[in-house]
Amino acid sequence: MSEFARVLATLRQIRGLSPFFALDVGRPDGGWHDGAELLDGPALPDALDRIAARYRTSERRVAASLFFLSYTARLLSPVVAARAVDGVAPDIRPANLWWRYGPDGLQVRLKDPVGGTDIAESLEPVVEAVRSTTPVARGLLWGNAASSMAGALRTISRSGMATDCVALGEELFADPPLKGTGEFIPFPGEVVFRRRSCCLYYRLDGGGTCGDCPLPSR
Repeated sequence: MSEFARVLATLRQIRGLSPFFALDVGRPDGGWHDGAELLDGPALPDALDRIAARYRTSERRVAASLFFLSYTARLLSPVVAARAVDGVAPDIRPANLWWRYGPDGLQVRLKDPVGGTDIAESLEPVVEAVRSTTPVARGLLWGNAASSMAGALRTISRSGMATDCVALGEELFADPPLKGTGEFIPFPGEVVFRRRSCCLYYRLDGGGTCGDCPLPSR
């Protein structure tokens, strides 16, 4: 079986686990940005402006955090699911992506169904691009990535794979920059994760703390 076929088979399999893991492939209609535009040009700053307006915040770092939280949720969820089912994780580097931010929020899709590389290597350029646009802590952004990954593991665990999911999480978070972003808390039959940074959602009007937040509930 070719690599294309293996990746597509994995994407179909994880989509069957949950719509949360769906990741489309192929060139979209107009209005989408090439992934390279995440790293240079006005597209990313414009997206952050629209997020700030949508959530009525004057704190650009909050908009940056929300963008990256959505970005990692949409890309790392299928990657983690692929690892969990022993499939071929897709390439989520910017060069293999299309993306846009619109009324329905952030959307991403793959250019080609090819196998990916290390998660940190795939995300690092985007982390730096966000930080070059807006002063926001690296630890916060990597904490957002960890939260997205833990959320995917929690979804998968509901099929009765909680122990395996925690083991996979420990493996995925074993090395920097994900190492130290949080910890898995033992709880029978569940994946419970507590991160060490806050995504700043509580800074929004009407916002609160997330389930894995280290801050006291608000």
